[in-house]
Amino acid sequence: MKKVQITETVLRDANQSLVATRLPLDKFTDILSAMDKAGYYSVECWGGATFDSCLRFLNEDPWERLRTIKKAMPNTKLQMLLRGQNLLGYKHYPDDVVRKFVQKSVENGIDIIRIFDALNDVRNIRVAVEATVAAGAHASGTICYTNSPVHSLENYVALAKEMKEIGVSSICIKDMAGIMGPQEAYDLVKALKENMDLPVVVHTHSTAGLAFMTYLKAVEAGADVIDTATSCFSGGTSQPSTEALVYALRQLGYEVNVDDAILQKVNAHFTPIRNEFLADGTLDPLMMGTDTACLNYQVPGGMLSNLVSQLKTLGAMDKYEAVLAEVPAVRKDLGYPPLVTPMSQMVGVQATQNVLMGERYKNIGKEVRAYVHGDYGKAPGELDTDLVKKVLGDEKPITHRPADDLPDEFEKVKAELGDLCESDEDVLSYIAFPQVAEKFLAARKEKKQNTVTYKIERID
Repeated sequence: MKKVQITETVLRDANQSLVATRLPLDKFTDILSAMDKAGYYSVECWGGATFDSCLRFLNEDPWERLRTIKKAMPNTKLQMLLRGQNLLGYKHYPDDVVRKFVQKSVENGIDIIRIFDALNDVRNIRVAVEATVAAGAHASGTICYTNSPVHSLENYVALAKEMKEIGVSSICIKDMAGIMGPQEAYDLVKALKENMDLPVVVHTHSTAGLAFMTYLKAVEAGADVIDTATSCFSGGTSQPSTEALVYALRQLGYEVNVDDAILQKVNAHFTPIRNEFLADGTLDPLMMGTDTACLNYQVPGGMLSNLVSQLKTLGAMDKYEAVLAEVPAVRKDLGYPPLVTPMSQMVGVQATQNVLMGERYKNIGKEVRAYVHGDYGKAPGELDTDLVKKVLGDEKPITHRPADDLPDEFEKVKAELGDLCESDEDVLSYIAFPQVAEKFLAARKEKKQNTVTYKIERID
């Protein structure tokens, strides 16, 4: 009987995909000890957009959030999503920062780091993989799955072999837009299992309605782990239901060693939280449905929920369909990059600008300019020649690893920040998100100073 293991995503990707990562720590601390006994392969709880959202929207220290989860879940592997040389931000960071960030992530509680590059450029994940292995954690090399004229089964297998060579302990197929069909999943998993002896993890979203079928065929082909979300936070732009897949897989004769009673308890805890998000508008019902149009525009769940939020803020929800239609056109112009952070944001913002301004590339974002210059790595396909000319003129794009141009900066920044930072973790928060982190750290410092003053006055 083949064993299939489960990664629960409610604390990270389900949260990110459905409610734009607005789930605060105090909403789920009480259920963590129960989740620790569920028998999950891992719980994805950190990375992705959680770090930014903690500082920007939730007034939380993301490192303290991680330590709190680890303390409550000592028996479960905690997993994070890392954007390779981009870490959790939207640009490349120097190698010393990448190594320090990985080291501190493991020290604070992370066991598995799922490492990807938005362009599937292995040069951009090598340092993070090496640092993960050096820290004694599990490096999961990640294929960002997409469909295009320049992506093929053979290329994905070659990519996985490259990742194995640099030291990853497993291969994850990351289908961030939910566009991988059941046959595609079967073929890719089968090819990976035939060509290497590493565990294969499959991650997809329910956006297009394919996910349940995709997972069943992936398991049939030999997948070892699948990503799922507790029922009330499943479906739509999130992952398919944990409980439903456990039920189905067992009926099909697979061994799935999770505790059904605890799964029910976990879902019961998050159901009223889901209802609160629905009531206050944070969770848009649009995110919970099936939209097969994504098979064309390939927008991942987290990007879709944020796009809706941004268009609502701009009072431009009437442009929603037009923006979605522009996304694949921009993607083609940029050489068919997979739509995963930060490329999904770049393409989405540029598509929005093109539609709202009524003219394509009237305003080109600085991130897109940097991408065209080669600052994010090698594009999968050829870029539109007119766009390249408009951005670069007669300048040539770079062809080397972008981070090779970045000098070490951790110690320099640490010295400059002085007593604003209480730890190396604070320095890393600042490097990742300078303006947001500085505001958070300054408010924390002021609060502590006021507390000390109050205590002194009370003593007097």
